[in-house]
Amino acid sequence: QVQLVESGGGLVQAGGSLRLSCAASGSIFDINLMGWYRQAPGKKRELVATITKGGSTNYADSVKGRFTISRDNAKNTLYLQMNSLKPEDTAVYYCAAHKVLGGILNDYWGQGTQVTVSS
Repeated sequence: QVQLVESGGGLVQAGGSLRLSCAASGSIFDINLMGWYRQAPGKKRELVATITKGGSTNYADSVKGRFTISRDNAKNTLYLQMNSLKPEDTAVYYCAAHKVLGGILNDYWGQGTQVTVSS
């Protein structure tokens, strides 16, 4: 099992910045991929950014150049630095960990943290 706890959400004006953190614990040594996802009211959950065990990153087009995903392996913590925030970035942001065990994909999710961007 993997436990994920997000923090760092809040209310910010358009153009501002926030940094989200996700503390991971439990069976984390074999996590293949970690990522941030978000879900706005009335919309499906969508991928924001991912980072592999080796440090390769991937971003949604809507956040490229504004958001940066990173991880501190010593602290078992995942980060999402969000700059130049827009009202359309308003959503609940979720941290996720993905592990392949015996050929089966296992997904673990945090409880989510609210990000609200005012215009």
